[in-house]
Amino acid sequence: MGSSRAGAPADGAGTAELVRTARTTGLCYLGMVITAVLGLLVIRPRLFAADDPSATLAHLVGNGSLARAGVVLEMLMVLAQAFTAMWFYRLFRTVDAFAAAGIAVFGLISAVLGLSSAALLATAAEAAVDPVGDASTTVHLLYLSIGNLWGVGAMFFGLWLIPMGYCVLRSGWMPRPLGWLLIGGGAGYLLGAFIGYLAPEAGAVVEILAVPAHVGEFWMVGYLLVRGVRRWALQQAPRDDARMAPTAST
Repeated sequence: MGSSRAGAPADGAGTAELVRTARTTGLCYLGMVITAVLGLLVIRPRLFAADDPSATLAHLVGNGSLARAGVVLEMLMVLAQAFTAMWFYRLFRTVDAFAAAGIAVFGLISAVLGLSSAALLATAAEAAVDPVGDASTTVHLLYLSIGNLWGVGAMFFGLWLIPMGYCVLRSGWMPRPLGWLLIGGGAGYLLGAFIGYLAPEAGAVVEILAVPAHVGEFWMVGYLLVRGVRRWALQQAPRDDARMAPTAST
């Protein structure tokens, strides 16, 4: 009898469980993406004016409910990120335990960064209505702190994609181009984090470097939700450890 690919379940029940795990992972990932887009790309630009502390203060004072919604969305993003990291570990732990642990660890670190961002946003909203000292200066400093938190945190956004891409390649459960795109996108995120501080005027380069990561993440979410894993790949190739095991004599 032929052996299955590394980490693959040996029977139909195991395959169904793996598909359920993949789709649960995709659902958590989708929740993370939705809350991140709403909180970071929709709400935050409506609250903070990069070069105008007075305008930022006015936005926070006049849109208190929006600021609170932003805090809640970032908290939900943190929860989704943490669950996504845990479920990716469950999905890939039989493929490569070390790489799967890397996804989980780097994902949880990113979740902590998100938690810090939510706390700073909540502090800015409170300082706007109940200031200590100059309110506009305080909220602008908090805004800069949030921006730099995400700026340095881009290292971990990249680091969690690299082992994810490796697990895709090693397992064969998803398309190989997806695996390479995740690895390349992770490397781009990592490089962009350093370029952003070494060459602040190269913002366009940093954005371009992040494009493969964005494409790879959306592709991964869609594949996990729609396909789960490639069922035919589960039985296609022998396990590495099976190939290396000594053959029993008869």
